[in-house]
Amino acid sequence: MGKLQKHTFMITVSIILALIVLAATAILIFINSPQFGQLPKGERLQRVLQSPNYRNGQFRNLQPTEMMSSRNNNRWQAIWHFLTDKKPDGIIPDTPIPAVKNDLKKLPADSDIIVWFGHSSYLLQLSGKRFLVDPVFYKASPVSFINKPFPGTDIYKPEDLPERIDYLIITHDHWDHLDYNTVTELRNRIGKVICPLGVGQHFEYWGFDPSVLIELDWQENATLNHGYNVHCLLARHFSGRGLTANKTLWASFLLETPSLTVFIGGDSGYGSHYQEIGNKFPNIDLAILENGQYNENWRHIHTMPQELGKEAQELGANTVITVHHSKYALARHLWDEPLHNELNAAEQYHFNLTVLKIGEITTLTPSKQTTADSDPK
Repeated sequence: MGKLQKHTFMITVSIILALIVLAATAILIFINSPQFGQLPKGERLQRVLQSPNYRNGQFRNLQPTEMMSSRNNNRWQAIWHFLTDKKPDGIIPDTPIPAVKNDLKKLPADSDIIVWFGHSSYLLQLSGKRFLVDPVFYKASPVSFINKPFPGTDIYKPEDLPERIDYLIITHDHWDHLDYNTVTELRNRIGKVICPLGVGQHFEYWGFDPSVLIELDWQENATLNHGYNVHCLLARHFSGRGLTANKTLWASFLLETPSLTVFIGGDSGYGSHYQEIGNKFPNIDLAILENGQYNENWRHIHTMPQELGKEAQELGANTVITVHHSKYALARHLWDEPLHNELNAAEQYHFNLTVLKIGEITTLTPSKQTTADSDPK
């Protein structure tokens, strides 16, 4: 190799190394940006380490649970295939999904209502108290070009919500359930934050006062106000916002209020915990269950269509509402498949189903009359 060739080679190598260093630096800066939150530390970490549900360095499901069922796939391979594989036709609607924009600052204070914002975000008003669950109004992923909302669904922002949110409930810290921009924008309007053990570290890092955090382990409960109680219950799922999984807990919640008892299912695969919850709390008025973004490859950590009816039946709720659909394509099923699945499940398992429209103010009046023959569109 001549001197000129050697010089050119060394320059090329130097440029490649510099680009690698720049890329690595950019990635490091990105994953350490505030939106990724912070892992538990200090007294919170000590509480995590003492939890019976934290073993061998991470939180564990009580039932043996494979995150990915395929032997030839893991979490990162699944993410890579999701980002790079061609999306099949029909997983994103061709036309805007029907939705309603209401003035939520004028909600009647004496009504028990639910307003669904698509996916797993919704507002509950129960006996005058407002509970905002898993609100995602900006990004359901670290970058905005991934998990774009379906046409017609992105019509609400934090400024559209009532001036006061009594309780913010977060079921786990995945991006499609905990949006940094949304919760920080709402910070001064939130009374208390209810979340699973470890998730409170994100909120402290984001400027929330520790005194507003109600952070619970499975089977723990808290009195919120006179006549209002919350129970932190099992879910079969996982957690994590960055490279490390399961350092914070995931959960379902049961709200006991003067008017209604509501089960908030969060994300969960089917398991024996549904029957156990139904036995322990035999008077559930409303169960809000995951329905969508399922795949056979992750059947243990999300509800499969054939299991939705079993979950509803074992909980024994008077009325069922399903969420986790109609806004994002996080799986490869047709976008409207969950809407048909819930109708089929209600017909087969004979439970009362209320079908929501995004943004519509729906009065919660549990009854024995089924709406399973409603038009899903």
